[in-house]
Amino acid sequence: MPAGEATAGASCCRLAATHQPTRRANRYPSDVTDAQWAVLDPLLPDPAWLGGRGGRRERHCRRVIVDAILYLVDNGIKWRALPADFPPWPTVYKRFALWEKSGATQRILDGLRDRARLAAGRVAAPSAAVIDSQSVRAAETVGRATRGWDAGKKVNGRKRHIVVDTVGFVLAVLVTPASIQDRVAARALLL
Repeated sequence: MPAGEATAGASCCRLAATHQPTRRANRYPSDVTDAQWAVLDPLLPDPAWLGGRGGRRERHCRRVIVDAILYLVDNGIKWRALPADFPPWPTVYKRFALWEKSGATQRILDGLRDRARLAAGRVAAPSAAVIDSQSVRAAETVGRATRGWDAGKKVNGRKRHIVVDTVGFVLAVLVTPASIQDRVAARALLL
């Protein structure tokens, strides 16, 4: 391996002693750095087999799985279009789905937002927020049940309702048919 090229396998995760790390050079701008991984790794849930709750040992390094997920998000590609130097896409998807189901992804986002607020000299929990919405035209392929008519904007489509704190960090997002009024969506967002 060329000098100066970091490997994800070298500092795979805190579980490196319990499974075989996958060697993969950092190749993409979306790959996490060692400093970022030091923050993310403890936030990920331990696998079930480690706690004696069954399941198989992890075959692929968690850091490589996170790199693959970030690559997907950064490039907006389909799961099946994941490059071959990442683990197989079904493996990445299953791990993401597990983390999403357990609430780990929301805890990670909340923890990172709290850290960023503290770094900006704010308290971790925001005391004020701003809610706004935007109606977006939907293609004809979008189902009728998820589309609506926004008479004010004359848009047939969906509406994005977004809540941000006073620093601009996203707190919540809700996508509804465009016919849903802002006051109705705000109740759902603030619960």
